[in-house]
Amino acid sequence: MRTLAIAKALSNCMVTLLGSDLENYMHIIPSHYKVIHLPMDTPSSNDLYVGNNLPAGLHYAPLNIEGQRKRVNILTHLFSTVFPLLLVVDVSVEIAMLATLSGVPFIVVKQHGDRIDLPHIHAYSNAVGVLAPYPKTMSGNDIKWIIEKTFFAGGISRFEVREDAAEPREKQVAIVVGQGGTSINIPLIEHIANCCPDWCLQVLGEVKNPNNTYENICYHGKVSHPDGIMEKCCIVIGNAGHNTVMEVAALGKRFITIPEDRPFNEQVVKARVLHELGLARIISPQDLYITSWRGIFENMVTVKPVWKGIISNKATTLAAEYLKSIYNTVFKTSSVL
Repeated sequence: MRTLAIAKALSNCMVTLLGSDLENYMHIIPSHYKVIHLPMDTPSSNDLYVGNNLPAGLHYAPLNIEGQRKRVNILTHLFSTVFPLLLVVDVSVEIAMLATLSGVPFIVVKQHGDRIDLPHIHAYSNAVGVLAPYPKTMSGNDIKWIIEKTFFAGGISRFEVREDAAEPREKQVAIVVGQGGTSINIPLIEHIANCCPDWCLQVLGEVKNPNNTYENICYHGKVSHPDGIMEKCCIVIGNAGHNTVMEVAALGKRFITIPEDRPFNEQVVKARVLHELGLARIISPQDLYITSWRGIFENMVTVKPVWKGIISNKATTLAAEYLKSIYNTVFKTSSVL
């Protein structure tokens, strides 16, 4: 979503989108964008001689995978035939390294997590710029020189920023079920419902086989505009994925976050940043069934978080202007932009 939002702000620019599994997003990608579909770089049934190679300076580079070879061929063909080109990497240190070897200037999109390992340091060092889709107050555990190199555009959300107008006395809680692996499942939802029978749980997202017999649980499934439901809830429960956090921020909600296990502790670090800013209550996956949910709900409604400054209505414009500025610096004699 943030990619398309920033791309939309890149007026008078030729935008090309590259990625795997983009077929699932073609219905929302504008037809005037060029789309390059990259094959998966994971083993298939045709890859008979896969080797687990762990080279220094990279996170993932197994041997003898056809999709990976084709992927690199497509990318290097683009690099050799399109000029001038500024590449935005969101976020693969392998593609950043390939761009470096090809002499293609690139900008890295910053994510949270423990990213001070050699591959990430190479990517940040070799990039002509670093773009963070959140404010500097959320920089967390970043190294000083990385912070100094980063342009903090501010938070980006598909929701319009608004004041939280939910009435706590109505005892409505939104539970956002994310993708990519989550501890939020039917047993947990029913556990919370049993602990808090006077609270109504509005469940958003795909949940497998909800045979609901609870009067205080409402399964909405995957909906196009979840903000209409979330804005009526005084508390939101969700994982610490970037999109979920920014949506909660835009709606100004009290937030209980369950950080999941992700590469480089991305969600754990983001949740810790939010907690230190007074914006979220953290419950670890191992504590979900020993937590006093009623006590947490009753305690949280007594205080409103101050999300001001996390989301910026100008973030996409600022991000686009930053990309253009870097482009014009790299290609000083170009009149394209």
